[in-house]
Amino acid sequence: MSQRMIQQPRCPPYENDEEPEKSYGRALIDDDTPTPPHAFFDPVRCAKIAAISIAIWAIAITMLSAKFGWDGLLTQMGWFFTKAALLTFGGAYAVLPYVFQGGVEQYQWLTAGQMIDGLALGESTPGPLIMVTAFVGFVGAWNGAAFGPDQLFLAGAAGALVVSFFTFLPSFAFIFLGAPLIETTHDNLRLTAPLTGITAAVVGVIFNLATFFAWHVYWPQGWSGRFEWPAALIGCAALYALLWREVGVIRVIAACAVAGLGVFWMFSN
Repeated sequence: MSQRMIQQPRCPPYENDEEPEKSYGRALIDDDTPTPPHAFFDPVRCAKIAAISIAIWAIAITMLSAKFGWDGLLTQMGWFFTKAALLTFGGAYAVLPYVFQGGVEQYQWLTAGQMIDGLALGESTPGPLIMVTAFVGFVGAWNGAAFGPDQLFLAGAAGALVVSFFTFLPSFAFIFLGAPLIETTHDNLRLTAPLTGITAAVVGVIFNLATFFAWHVYWPQGWSGRFEWPAALIGCAALYALLWREVGVIRVIAACAVAGLGVFWMFSN
């Protein structure tokens, strides 16, 4: 068979030897895509969302207060974590100092050691770190025996549910309220400048949290207590692996968890 017969047909030439741009239809979203109607700010819609959210919160806190009293353990958990969700910025790392101060020092729902254990559990398991608040609710309601000494697990489950509900309800309300405003914030210096300042403040809060929890890990009984050198050794090894050896975070966390269990078993026997 001759070379002329097996030669592939040539595509039509294009101007400047460039293939024409393909059209992906409405599936392609870029800066030129028109904003859908539901993304525009609607004061009536926002008022409805705010009213519904406040009504849900008011019904829930009223039911807890009617059942357990305003000073009841579950009612105070709902009130405290509502304030935590409303008055904190920057994610879980910014919320945790406030939660520690309230849950450990003010209300004494759990001990500092239990709070540290909750943080370690949250860091070493899948899911967002903010779920440490559910741990605080479970342990706090368990320790407080909200339903009596014979129903500790039920009390813990109720505490975790109450804390999760009152932590995430304001967050979802803000999402539904603020999502239509996102399109109007692009390149708006009046909004981006304050957010930049908040970001810088959050970095400082995270650094403060790191030193705060490091102190409670290395000196769990305070400065007068003994220094936990195994924990410090594991921490230094993790820092070396992350910064100088560039080991993956998941592998480092898993190795530190195994090392921590080994140290616990070694010194507990």
